[in-house]
Amino acid sequence: MADRLSTPAPTSFAETPVQKGALVVGIVFLLVGLAGFVPGVTSGDLGGAGNGSMGMLLGIFQVSVLHNIVHLLFGIVGVAAARRASGARLYLVIGGVVYFVLWIYGLFTAGSDSAANFVPLNSADNWLHLVLAVGMVALGVVLSRGRRAPVGA
Repeated sequence: MADRLSTPAPTSFAETPVQKGALVVGIVFLLVGLAGFVPGVTSGDLGGAGNGSMGMLLGIFQVSVLHNIVHLLFGIVGVAAARRASGARLYLVIGGVVYFVLWIYGLFTAGSDSAANFVPLNSADNWLHLVLAVGMVALGVVLSRGRRAPVGA
């Protein structure tokens, strides 16, 4: 009986606000990753990787097959992270930090012909990464307030 009282009940899938936030962000990444492969939504020659890709998502964001796959993987992780509040918070905060680092990286490589621009990135991608960084960290922190995730959740 004591074990049952001391073991916190696990949260359900996307039950808490932070889990819902991770789920929504994950789904958006999945949709963006898929859209990157849809002719009409993405124009130009979609290269595999590198700055030679002329693929443009919505005519604004430079994409490649690698870029789209990264979005799909990031989306899968977000949906999976929505299973637990602690995982959802970690996904949003760490994901936001990753996008902040990517923004810094993009300041030096976006739009360049350098081999370092292998994802590829243009200026619009770069500034979107800053917005994503701030938004994801904010969601991870704000949506986690008030209700702490139980240990193991």
